[in-house]
Amino acid sequence: MISKLPRWVWAGAWVLAFIAGMVNVVGFLGIKHQAVTHLTGTTSMLAAAVAQLDYPAMRHLAAALGSFLVGTILSGFIIQDTALQLGHRYGVALLLESLMLCAAVPLIQHGSDFGFYSAACACGLQNAMMSTFSGAVVRTTHISGMFTDLGIFLGHAIRGLPVDPQRIRLCFLIITGFFTGGVASALTFPSISYATLYIPGALTAAASLAYGLSFMHHRRSAASR
Repeated sequence: MISKLPRWVWAGAWVLAFIAGMVNVVGFLGIKHQAVTHLTGTTSMLAAAVAQLDYPAMRHLAAALGSFLVGTILSGFIIQDTALQLGHRYGVALLLESLMLCAAVPLIQHGSDFGFYSAACACGLQNAMMSTFSGAVVRTTHISGMFTDLGIFLGHAIRGLPVDPQRIRLCFLIITGFFTGGVASALTFPSISYATLYIPGALTAAASLAYGLSFMHHRRSAASR
């Protein structure tokens, strides 16, 4: 399945991982020092809040989990497919993600938790969208799975078992994209604070435009055959 993915999906996977890395570092540096792009830490924090009967934290963390879930629901509603299929809906999803990331900035700057929820919703949308791209092979908003897969493949290689080099390449692609985005965010945040989120917002808007142009080119090429 990996070898059949078109090149634009490989490029898109790196860019989306870069975007997620940027968003998550903004969360750690500023937004309650909390992860935005995945739910493992948030779920653990919610469990601790429940044990301590910390009701304000419980409400906030449950809302964060729900926001990410809403993003995945939006992706399923917009894209509808469970496998890669070239069409305009991916562009719509990317544009919506861009709007949510950009909307998060003024909300956070005015002290509203809805800024955090907007960013979390955008990340849920992105993660679900990329799963649709790849048939649930790729997750771009967290890299635990990529490190796990990489370790498995390397273990197979040590045993002399056959390993798909494309899958190893994919793991490195997502990991380096996420890491590079985090570095970029950490370098930018001290200067422009939460406005850093405008950068991934602009990148997703550009990706939406690039996808739309590619889709139009594909349709014209198909029509001329």
